[in-house]
Amino acid sequence: MSRPFRTRGTASASSSGKSSLHRRVPDFGRQNKVREVLATLGERGREALRRHGYDVGDGFVDVLSQYQTLEHAARTERLRDLEGLLGELNAPG
Repeated sequence: MSRPFRTRGTASASSSGKSSLHRRVPDFGRQNKVREVLATLGERGREALRRHGYDVGDGFVDVLSQYQTLEHAARTERLRDLEGLLGELNAPG
């Protein structure tokens, strides 16, 4: 399973004694599940999915569908422009 975040870059400690900082950047791929997007990005992820045609919805059936991968959602036409969505999800912000 893909990790939803990766660490990018480090900052060296300054003379003030602050520890190194790590910036966490999303790292979503085709095999991530819809549920992972929602858990990691919250409302930002929900809106991105909606813009790409995926209706997260409510209820039992929709909860089960959140366990499908982004790739499967695209293959079954529940999701449009998978590459565009991945770019949006992995953008800082």
